[in-house]
Amino acid sequence: MTAEPEPATDPNTGPATDLTTGPATGAVAGPVEDPAPNPGPRRGRPRLRRWARRFAVAFLALLVLATCSSFGYNAATADRAREPDGLEFVQAAGLRTRYRHWGTQGPPVVLVHGAAESSDTWEAVAARLAARHRVFALDLTGWGYSERRAPYDAAHQAEQLLGFLDALRLDGALLVGHSSGAGVAAAAALRAPSRVGGLVFLDGDALDTGAGSGADGLRFVLRDPFRTTLLRLAVRSDWAIRKIYQSQCGPSCPRLDGAGVDRWRRPFQVEGAEEALWKMRGVIGLPASRVADLARVPLRKAVVFGAEDDVFSRETPGETAARIGAPPPTIIPGARHLTLVSHPREVADAIEAAAGAPAR
Repeated sequence: MTAEPEPATDPNTGPATDLTTGPATGAVAGPVEDPAPNPGPRRGRPRLRRWARRFAVAFLALLVLATCSSFGYNAATADRAREPDGLEFVQAAGLRTRYRHWGTQGPPVVLVHGAAESSDTWEAVAARLAARHRVFALDLTGWGYSERRAPYDAAHQAEQLLGFLDALRLDGALLVGHSSGAGVAAAAALRAPSRVGGLVFLDGDALDTGAGSGADGLRFVLRDPFRTTLLRLAVRSDWAIRKIYQSQCGPSCPRLDGAGVDRWRRPFQVEGAEEALWKMRGVIGLPASRVADLARVPLRKAVVFGAEDDVFSRETPGETAARIGAPPPTIIPGARHLTLVSHPREVADAIEAAAGAPAR
């Protein structure tokens, strides 16, 4: 027999190892795995970074373009409108105050408009009241054509209202406040109840949490030049003015012709109007506890709302009447928030009823 050769032995590493059978002992080894490949740098991350850089550059370019366009538009529309001819003014608490009046005899009624309105908004109601009353409507500071002077809050506007009563010697007047104008009328009645003959809230609850409460945040988000551009685009658009008017007034309102659009538009285009608008609070009104103090003031009181007013909840009219100690509210069927425009006869009738009601 021929002897099997012994495996060679390396003096440094010991017996040689067969790659198939393992060590010289003959034991079978498992398969030899290749070392894990080096993944290297990930390809996805650089791609995301490139897209992020492209997006940032594009956004910055658009922002620069929009800013330059906004500044250019503002410069091109910087001319301000003039006041219409023939307006009447009086000094009220140191403010040059524009006002209108109707009728020559009877007890006085003073009409106080709401936000974005003016004394012109009362025209249809005032004409109906003028048969039995001397009727007056003023432009509150910040709106219409009266002098604009901050602060634009209920206290300052109530001071103007009382100064207006003084200037025209309107003692014992029935105050009628529409929307946020209810807060101004309430503040005046609480400050000088002996000088007020009665109080009517029309489409307003006099609270500082009512209509327009979201506007405060909007003026902090929108900064110049963009807010000026957006305001002017809206004010210069007949479509936008008619759309807002129709949404608040409803199908019962007369359609705005060119003169009607200009009547709503022009007060926003006079000198100082834009600056005043951005200094205003979203809501003109009083805390609920202060409004509730009216329940202890012996005045004729009434609350009137449109049945379809979507600015306030359906519970608001009843809650408001109970809060100020007024009789149950008068609800005008089919009317929205601008009842003084859509239903002037029904509003005038409600004011007449309040004027003849006993004090509560």
